[in-house]
Order: sequence, then C-alpha cells, then structure tokens
Amino acid sequence: MKIIISLLLSVLASFGTVLGSMLVFIPGIEKKENISLILAFSGTIMILISVLDLLPSSVITIFKNFNIIKALIIVIGSFISGYFIINILDKKIEGESNMLKVGLLSLIALMIHNFPEGIVTFLSGVTNIRVGVKLSIAIMIHNIPEGVCIALPIYLATSSFSRAFKSTLISCLAEPLGALLAYLFLYKYMNDIMIAIILIFTAGIMITLSINSIYKESLKFNHSKYFVLGILLSLIYIVISFSI
Repeated sequence: MKIIISLLLSVLASFGTVLGSMLVFIPGIEKKENISLILAFSGTIMILISVLDLLPSSVITIFKNFNIIKALIIVIGSFISGYFIINILDKKIEGESNMLKVGLLSLIALMIHNFPEGIVTFLSGVTNIRVGVKLSIAIMIHNIPEGVCIALPIYLATSSFSRAFKSTLISCLAEPLGALLAYLFLYKYMNDIMIAIILIFTAGIMITLSINSIYKESLKFNHSKYFVLGILLSLIYIVISFSI
C-alpha cells in the first residue's frame, strides 16, 4: 500500500506542470508586456529552485562523502556538464524560432529535472508518508511556473493550445516515470550521492537555460519594468512556496 501511495504522490507532484500550462488560456497573455513578465517570472523561479533547493543539499551530500578535492571535482563537473548539455541542445535546435526553441529547451530541461524529483518523491513517501505528502505538494507548487515556461513559448510560436498542453504533459510524465523506475530498478541501488549528482547536473541546465535563453527572450520586448516585476513576483512566490 505504501508503494502505491508513494507512486501516486509523484503523480500529484507532477500535476503542477500541467496546471501551469492552463495559464496560456488567459485572455491577453500574448501581449508583449505580459510575455516579458511571465518569462522573467518563470526563468527566475528555475534559478531560485536551483540555487535554494537543488544545489545546497546536493553539495552538502557530496562534501560529506568525499574529500575536498574529489567533492569539488564532482560538484563542478556535474554543474558544468549541465551547462554544456543545454548549449549543445541549443545548437541542435538551430533553425526553429527563438520562442519555440525556448519552449523545447525548457521541455527537455524540465523533463530531466522532473525525473529525479519523481525518484526523490517516491523514496520520501516510502520512508515516511507524511514527509512524502508534504514534499509532493511543495514540488507541485514549484512546478506551476515551470509548466508556464514550457507552454507559453510553444503556444506563442505555434498558436496551438493543444501542442502547448501536450508538451507540458510530456514533461510532467517524467516525474511518475522516475518514481516507477525507482520502484522497479533503482529502489535497492539508488543512494543520496547519485541523486545529488543528478540534481547538481539539473541545476546547471536550468540556470544556463534561464540566463542564456529565457531572460534573453524576456528582455527582447523592451519592457524592463515588467521584467523586473516578474523577478520580484518570483521572489514572493518562492518565499510563500518554501514556507508551506
């Protein structure tokens, strides 16, 4: 029973990504100032989650298990690997519109992000259901702006609500898939070090994507006030979501 509940918790956590996609149905969302604000908001959320959530616990785990030299090599190597991967993918998607590229890169980045989240949610639920529930709700709330980050650029580039929705659905499925694989194959072998390395790698991807692509698109509309407002709103959102 605990296994089933833990798997369902990963589904609950992933649902936030789909909720985020619903925001593209808001009338007037395609106005330039709104796009600038939302991209700044969602890009900053990805940076803050990386800096405040993914990196601290992961770096501590690595330094607890290795000497300083090895720990630095693992942490820096994992982060830089994420940086290079997203830049390679950026070049591979060359030829698409900039907005569609942002959406596709966000989809890939957040799938990679959601996969270990699914593993962590599952393992937390198996260990302690109460902790698992709290974690899955927190992740669901964090995933809402991430869903926006995928859906909005894809909708603006294609004018297709269905494609935007399907893209976020694909991303959110990575979370329960991670949980399922954790149960079937990784349950006995997954450890804190492996998860920490994956999360540092993911942080490298998300921070690079936000700075190099999402912010760049947001600033392109020359609405600096809305860009700053998006950043401020993301700070408020993170404070509220982390306090839950």
